[in-house]
Amino acid sequence: MFFRDVTLGPHEASLRFRLIHLWEAINPKSKTLIGQEMILIDEEGTVIKGFVPAGRVGTYDLVVGSVYKLKRFFGSRNKDLYRVVDHEATVSFSWNSQLSVLQNHPVPVEEDRIRLRSVEEFQANCDAKGDLYDYLGHMKLVNDQIITEHTVLDEVDIMEKRHLCVHVQTHDDPVVKLYLWDKAAFDFCQKFNSSGIKPSVLLVTTLNPKRIGGTLCLTSMASSRVFMDSDVGLTRDYLGWLSSNGDIANKIDAHVVTKPEPLSLEEIFAYIKQESAKVAWFECTATIDDVIQGTSWYYISCDACNSKAVKGPISLFCNNNKCEKRQVPGVPQYLTKISVYDKSEQAVFVVLGDAGKVLTGKPASELVACYFEANEGAGADHCVPVPRAFLDAIGKTFKFIVKISDHNLTGKIQSLTVTKILPADAPTAGLEDDGIAETAVADLEAGSGVAGSSPSVEGSAGDKIRKASDDLETDEPKRTKSG
Repeated sequence: MFFRDVTLGPHEASLRFRLIHLWEAINPKSKTLIGQEMILIDEEGTVIKGFVPAGRVGTYDLVVGSVYKLKRFFGSRNKDLYRVVDHEATVSFSWNSQLSVLQNHPVPVEEDRIRLRSVEEFQANCDAKGDLYDYLGHMKLVNDQIITEHTVLDEVDIMEKRHLCVHVQTHDDPVVKLYLWDKAAFDFCQKFNSSGIKPSVLLVTTLNPKRIGGTLCLTSMASSRVFMDSDVGLTRDYLGWLSSNGDIANKIDAHVVTKPEPLSLEEIFAYIKQESAKVAWFECTATIDDVIQGTSWYYISCDACNSKAVKGPISLFCNNNKCEKRQVPGVPQYLTKISVYDKSEQAVFVVLGDAGKVLTGKPASELVACYFEANEGAGADHCVPVPRAFLDAIGKTFKFIVKISDHNLTGKIQSLTVTKILPADAPTAGLEDDGIAETAVADLEAGSGVAGSSPSVEGSAGDKIRKASDDLETDEPKRTKSG
């Protein structure tokens, strides 16, 4: 029987096909295995979906690329959501199915079937949860940085963050953001790093078109596969076109591509509540209503990676396991909570690192040192008050670049992290993350202050900064650090 003749119900006939792709279907809520899903192609070039129930996973020796003969199966209805093939039926392996490998099969069977779609077609099917199509284009950015020969993607880092963002474009389409998740992100990282010449062409299959902050984004699914440059015929052909049309390929302005979408506070909170929400950056214009006092407005960081420094017996240690430095001098960094509002909603922002310098005109270390120099009698348990420069910003309107982090999506933290601040009428530059560890924000939310002591901090002002930071810990329970 050919795939075109497969109907719903049990079948005693035999099928001959090549296994194109195989992946595990996982229940997103319970995280339990539903079964193995497959894409199969027969001698006529017809593509159909295959399925092995969870109870039979491991029963069959399935190898991608092999040609098989399947005797007896059940034709089940193809699901309406996130379809990967056009056929209405799915070939389900039943209790009496017999599978055998066909060696040296005389009839040629195609090795793959790609369903390419344009950005215009993705736009038309955005958020429909319908068919998942494939996209081919040339890469512009990885993690919001222009790809160069020196771009290095850390596989461990990708596995921890679970995603990356690639900006791609075809010769006749606008730039689109492509989000790769989990295995697709890791596969991209491995292929990218193993290439002698950094690849420029990217083909990703079964993509889900979604609108994030008003912008079309293509997100990978469990069924997605990643191909680059010379992997398959389509990427090789596109690479050849790209080589002879470099002027078209390099027309993209990185400033435009990395510009975050402008959203109101109400729209940002609505995005966070979406079940499909992911880590993202948005631009929000808001007015500062107050600077939250009563807690420390800075923390002591590692001078190398900006992660929080923790107090040891006689010195400070970096709390980031990936940092090469262990014993570090303590450097005060901004970690300030401000209350803001716009025409739609109110919110609490956490201003990190250099973003705070825009409001005060000075780095946090200078303000802390100046305070202790002017207050020689301040004791070690004295909490440095919020600088006047911060209070002077109350009532002023700014353009904030806000990062929606995993902490926001899981409900652990309600305040939003600000990575950049611009005047309200300034043009928005590219996305920037100042590298401050998000555990610092988690600690602030949990009520913990800044801990640390360092003998390497020089001068009387430095000594008092150290002593004050030693006692900025509150009595509230601390949040367990993760991530």
